[in-house]
Amino acid sequence: MLSQQTIRLSLPSKGRLESGALDFLSAAGLQVFKTNPRQYQAELPALPELRVIFQRPGDIVVSVRQGSIDFGITGLDMIEEKCGDKDEILILHDALGFGNCALTMAVPETWKTITNIASLKEFSASLETPLRVATKFPVLTKRFLDKNNIPHSLITAEGTLESAPTIGYADMISDLVSTGQTLLDNRLRPLSDGIIQHSQAVLIANRKALQTSPGVLEMARRLLEYIEAHLRAKDNFLVIANMRGENAEVIAKKIFTQTSVGGLQGPTISSVIVRDDGPHWYSATIVVRRDHLPQAISELRLIGGSGIIVSPITYIFEEEPPLYKAMLKILE
Repeated sequence: MLSQQTIRLSLPSKGRLESGALDFLSAAGLQVFKTNPRQYQAELPALPELRVIFQRPGDIVVSVRQGSIDFGITGLDMIEEKCGDKDEILILHDALGFGNCALTMAVPETWKTITNIASLKEFSASLETPLRVATKFPVLTKRFLDKNNIPHSLITAEGTLESAPTIGYADMISDLVSTGQTLLDNRLRPLSDGIIQHSQAVLIANRKALQTSPGVLEMARRLLEYIEAHLRAKDNFLVIANMRGENAEVIAKKIFTQTSVGGLQGPTISSVIVRDDGPHWYSATIVVRRDHLPQAISELRLIGGSGIIVSPITYIFEEEPPLYKAMLKILE
C-alpha cells in the first residue's frame, strides 16, 4: 500500500494513449519500468520519488481532481468531460504532441442531405421524437447539442459506438475521431462543422497538492523541465560545420548574414587544430530548426562551410521552465 507521502503520476492503462504516453516519457528520458506487465504500478528511475499508477483515462481525471493522484497524463477530451470543478485541476502542459483526435458528430452515409449542424437541426425539427445520439461523452455532447438547439436523447455507451446506427439503438453518434477510417469502415460520415472538442494528451496536477506540498511542487518543476526541454529539442538539430577564416569574429559575421543559421543566441566557434600550415580553420556549432535544415545546409555551404555534421538533440534546457513560471503565477 502506498504511503501518504508518495507522489503519484497516473498514466493511461491501455490503447494508443498508453503507448503514446510511455513512448513520449521514454523519449524525454523518463522511461517507465513495469516489473510485471499485468501490474498497475511501475517505477520511474529518473524520478525515484515518483510512483507511476495506470488507470483508465477518465479515472485519471477523477483521481487528480479528488487528490488521490498528484499528476496525470490523459486526453483533454476526458478532462473537459470529467473535470467537474475546474479549480481542483491545473493543466501544467496542454500540448504533449500525441493522442491527437477530436470528439465529433457523425451521421450515417445514407443521410445524404445532412452535411452540417444547420442541416441536422432542420432535419431534427421534422422528426416526431428527439434524435438518439450514442456517445461516451454525454457532458460535452449535451452541451454542444443544447448550444445548437437540437432536440436529442443521449444514449451513454462504453463499447463500440460505430455500430449503433446500424444495429438501430441510436440514430447517430458522437465519438473520438483521429484518421476517420473507422467511421468510413462503418459507413458513417462526420459533419463538416461537427467537431465538439479537439484533443491531445496533456499533463495535469491537483491544485491543492501543488499549493500545500513542497515535494509535489518540486516534482512539477522537474517534470516540466524534462518535458519542455525534450519538446524544444525534438524540433531542432545540432549542426557542426568546418569553415575557413581569419578569426572567429569573421566566421560569426559570415554566419549572421544568413537567415537560418543563427543558433539559439548565436554560433559557438572554436579553432580546429590542423596538421599542416595553411588557412585557419574553425568549427562552428549551431542549433537549427528541423524545418529549416535544408536551407541551413545550403546557407552554410554558401559561406564556405564543409564537413557538415547533423545530430539530433535530446534536450534544450532553459534557465527555468517557462511553464513552471506560469504555474507559479497561477498559484499565487
